Amino acid sequence: MGSKNKLKRFKDNDTFLNVIQPARTELLNDNFSFKGNWNTNYFKKDNPLVLELGCGKGEYTVGLAERYPNKNFIGIDIKGARFWRGAKTALDREMSNVAFLRIQIELIELAFATHEVDEIWITFPDPQIKYKRTKHRLTNLEFLNRYKNILKPDGLVHLKTDSEFMHGYTLGLLHGLQKEVLYANHNVYHLEGSPPEVTQIQTFYESQYLEQDKAITYIRFKIN
Repeated sequence: MGSKNKLKRFKDNDTFLNVIQPARTELLNDNFSFKGNWNTNYFKKDNPLVLELGCGKGEYTVGLAERYPNKNFIGIDIKGARFWRGAKTALDREMSNVAFLRIQIELIELAFATHEVDEIWITFPDPQIKYKRTKHRLTNLEFLNRYKNILKPDGLVHLKTDSEFMHGYTLGLLHGLQKEVLYANHNVYHLEGSPPEVTQIQTFYESQYLEQDKAITYIRFKIN
């Protein structure tokens, strides 16, 4: 993406009503007005709140929101030029149950209150295979504890990835922590019984992975 195109998207995001971009100091000083009030102050609908972490272009956030109009969805990513596409699509389709939040996922507990979130989706995250990068792996113990704090007691986490390493790492960690794994599938398109929201919503890169005959894996689990 060229720098001019990025600048245009950043400017667009500043005008999009479904894009929220709090300053880091706003979060650190606990001055973020939507924290604990997403349904009342933003969506103005008391529906289950679902997050997509590292949402990229926002395709999954929008796809889930279309499939479940009685849930509220927030795509989270630090790269606003990427989720511009999802934000614009949601605006063009006049979708009132979609928002995009530009923050680092490390700060997620500063943007949501304890037990405010019903579900978390993690779709095609960087597996961070190199040892020095493990602290950025979105299903490591530190991140799971962050999610635990904002999820409701019966809240769900979904991991969809093309990385067999990420799939195996996460399953091993969950079993070691004695967390409840509700569903696990190492090839959702080749095995029967896969949840429809897993196979009927695809990202741009996912379609490329499928053309390369890469297996797409999925885990649904609880951490509280």
